Amino acid sequence: MNYYNEIKKELIDNEVYKKVKDYSKNRYELERYYNVGKLLVEAQGGEARAKYGDGLIREYARRLTLELGKGYSTRTLKYMRRFYLLQKGQAMPAQLSWSHYVELLSLKDLNAINYYIKISIKHNLTYRQLHEHIKNNEYGRLDSNTINKMITDKKTSISDFIKQPIVIKNKYHNIDISEKILKQLIMEDLSSFMKELGEGFSFIDSEYKIKLGDRYNYIDLLLFNYKYNAFAVIELKVTELRKEHIGQIQVYMNYVDENIKSISHDKTIGIIIAKYGNEFVMRYCSDKRIFNTTFMLV
Repeated sequence: MNYYNEIKKELIDNEVYKKVKDYSKNRYELERYYNVGKLLVEAQGGEARAKYGDGLIREYARRLTLELGKGYSTRTLKYMRRFYLLQKGQAMPAQLSWSHYVELLSLKDLNAINYYIKISIKHNLTYRQLHEHIKNNEYGRLDSNTINKMITDKKTSISDFIKQPIVIKNKYHNIDISEKILKQLIMEDLSSFMKELGEGFSFIDSEYKIKLGDRYNYIDLLLFNYKYNAFAVIELKVTELRKEHIGQIQVYMNYVDENIKSISHDKTIGIIIAKYGNEFVMRYCSDKRIFNTTFMLV
């Protein structure tokens, strides 16, 4: 078999198809690139040998560029080869475009690839939005227990998708900020912040005023999670997590349970976002409704 001519034919067919037909165009393109990947592996002497040496791919890329124009670089052909090898283990959904897969194929961890595929389909992410999720290492900031639950399809909880750390964009580019400035940065990009906490969060209020005896107190952020049917009290700290922070948020959570939530809601959770964590404070925190993460300014 003349592998180069077969590869060239697949790519030409794809270019023609893209110009004359819209129906199932994305699926057709993925099928062509899958076929190219398969041919590349076979041309290199099989899967075992395809892992070593890319001289043949470089030669094919050079010839294809001369004969078909831009778009068939060595890197692109390597992506097609990897796309085929991944497809052998599991089907790659056609809901995603080749541009999505170009972002995904740079990743080595199959579990990470599957995670980003799921969120891309679920949230209808463009490939540029997917790029931002990968760039922010969203998967890498998930707890190992959460990753295990995802792999084994076990039921997840509201705390599983709280990132560690939370990424917050900082337009001031300074390291030391006050709680007031931290809250301002969050409010300026509230949607991104709530996605850092996981799925299903909606905004209730900032500086939510409550009355304890004859004194007013203010909850930094009050959210509601419609997926888990519970209020969430968010407290922001620009210091290390301290034991008194546990007591403070617990009081606020109990207040919400007694005065705001209805009988149909689950118990309120609390999330303390501090500059630095303290594993010993959390180890001896008996209230399992309270969670802690840190923040990172970018």
